Amino acid sequence: MADPDRVLVRVGADPIAAEDALAFVADPAAGATCLFVGTVRDHGTEGAVRAITYEAWDELAAARLREIADELFDGWSLRRVALVHRHGDLAVGEASVAVAVSAPHRAEAFDAARHAIERLKHDVPIWKKETLTSGDGHWVQGA
Repeated sequence: MADPDRVLVRVGADPIAAEDALAFVADPAAGATCLFVGTVRDHGTEGAVRAITYEAWDELAAARLREIADELFDGWSLRRVALVHRHGDLAVGEASVAVAVSAPHRAEAFDAARHAIERLKHDVPIWKKETLTSGDGHWVQGA
């Protein structure tokens, strides 16, 4: 299990501030920091998107994010990890997820961040409903 002082996991309705994730992963032993921020885009497979609603099972989602953080520390030589996901109604352009990692070297930071977002999208109980500009809405799986 990763040292809790080196992991930030948060699932909630508060807006995501990328600078907070970056500040958390800052470490004097890190030569690289990688930040991924996912934002609500204006289109999906069904058409033009007006907004997204995310629903989450907060406790289980946080537990799964901690498991992902453990995987990251087991697989890469990392200094710190931040995994943050928002739920509720989000407008186009708003941040829905942030993944930040710090590592001694850039390859580790890039690889770990990529692994984290892919695992998060597939294994964390957070669901996404797109509301189209037409007013129609539909749930998107594995997004």
